[in-house]
Amino acid sequence: MNSSQMTQMPVKIRAEDGNLRYEYYQPLDFLETVLLIDCWKNQASIDAHHTSPMMQTISELREKYDLHMAVERYVSTETIESDDRFIRR
Repeated sequence: MNSSQMTQMPVKIRAEDGNLRYEYYQPLDFLETVLLIDCWKNQASIDAHHTSPMMQTISELREKYDLHMAVERYVSTETIESDDRFIRR
């Protein structure tokens, strides 16, 4: 896979049905770490993504480069009024 194909991966994933957000970040103090933030419409969308050809490609890259990952799942909720004083909109 060349660099052009690598840069197209997020574009293709963002186009998948149910994807709401798919972004990569690199922490300044952990240069070998990549943070992925993704958001999906529902669990069915996540499940479809996990069985997609793109996910197979990602799995192959993880294996090829011995990449490891940790997953944390967050569920969005409506903002609580008491939080408003801390959140600038």
